[in-house]
Amino acid sequence: MADVASALKEEIRRLARKEIKAETTSTKQAVAQYRREIAQLKRHLQQQDKKIAFLENKERERIEQPEAADDAMANARFSPRSVKAQRDRLGLSAADYAKLVGVSPLTIYNWEKGKTRPRQEQLARLVAIRGIGKREAMKRLELLEQA
Repeated sequence: MADVASALKEEIRRLARKEIKAETTSTKQAVAQYRREIAQLKRHLQQQDKKIAFLENKERERIEQPEAADDAMANARFSPRSVKAQRDRLGLSAADYAKLVGVSPLTIYNWEKGKTRPRQEQLARLVAIRGIGKREAMKRLELLEQA
């Protein structure tokens, strides 16, 4: 009787392992597939992060070195009132406007009061940002502050 009982127990164990394996195999395959997909998504995310960082750097460089049109520079004139009017039109503080132009806030103050005049490269930057609007100015400031 002991042999029949042990054989029966052994058969039950074998069948239970077989059932468990059948049930867990599909789960293991699904888990493996999910892990592959997660790894692929992580690689894709890293590529996108690299592209975004590259584009942000290029945009930051473009903002820091604005190119004024040659014909605009030939006809460019400086007026303290125009600096003040441009800053007011954009709704920026002297500090924020200075960040856009790439100078100190004190320099903006001195320009607006007519105490000093911008150098040629500074005048080029002033001319380059004359045509931007409030939204573009805010975007550029945001990018500059992230740096």
